[in-house]
Amino acid sequence: MVEQRQKAETFRALHSGKATLVLVNAWDVVSARIIEELGFPAIATTSAGVAFSRGFPDGQKIHPDAMMAEVAHIAEGVKVPVTADAEAGYGDSPNEAAQTARRVIEAGAVGMNFEDATGLAEHPLADQSLQVERIHAIREIATKLGVPIVLNARTDVYLLQLGHPAKRYDEAVKRLAAYRDASADCVFLPGVRDLPTITRLVSDLRCPVNILAGPGSPTVAELTAVGVKRISLGSGPMRATLGLLRRLAQEVNTRGTYSMMEASPSHAEINQLMSANQNSKLEG
Repeated sequence: MVEQRQKAETFRALHSGKATLVLVNAWDVVSARIIEELGFPAIATTSAGVAFSRGFPDGQKIHPDAMMAEVAHIAEGVKVPVTADAEAGYGDSPNEAAQTARRVIEAGAVGMNFEDATGLAEHPLADQSLQVERIHAIREIATKLGVPIVLNARTDVYLLQLGHPAKRYDEAVKRLAAYRDASADCVFLPGVRDLPTITRLVSDLRCPVNILAGPGSPTVAELTAVGVKRISLGSGPMRATLGLLRRLAQEVNTRGTYSMMEASPSHAEINQLMSANQNSKLEG
């Protein structure tokens, strides 16, 4: 646990430095190793990417055992800190949230994404007071286990486009402020892309803010300039990979050519990358 505690402290420090923490989300060991090899200081998992790769839709449809097994594989397969996307905690109660946090830590991760979406049309977000209780429960179990897990608390107000647009910002800030005050290390508002709103959000919350980035989002430099401390790409990298696969298959099917594979890493390169992973385990 000592090494894991040190990784947690390292990961937390990445949220307060001059540079913005950029997380290119991984969905398996080889994607994580490629990201690590490029010099990124931490790995974030994508729950959607893991679910898709195992044959499930997003939204807590995958069994928690399968999700945590992949988190454990990734955490074991890289040297940098790993933060796990634990969706909405796989249960409604504070105790269930705490047990999910326990499983995240036992899997070797040092961070946890925790959202307030319920998946229910009639009640799309968890009650704010219940979500606060669940955050407290996560913090308590992490303290008990001796790993200061870095909690990234997310609200889906914007992602789900809930309520009247004129009131959406105030609702998001109210929830994120409550999560911050309940001891979340970072707050996450996916679905917001315009720079003026992001700038206002950072100013109003005065804590590390995570923005989900993709095509059409402000650049890393622009987000850093307005004070965003964490940028993640979610399932975007995994879906981009699927897009490449689709185009490759279409090329073979329609033209009988293989040009889409020209920029691929060689078999030897990937084999060496994964062999290095095995060697580091044996040395450890």
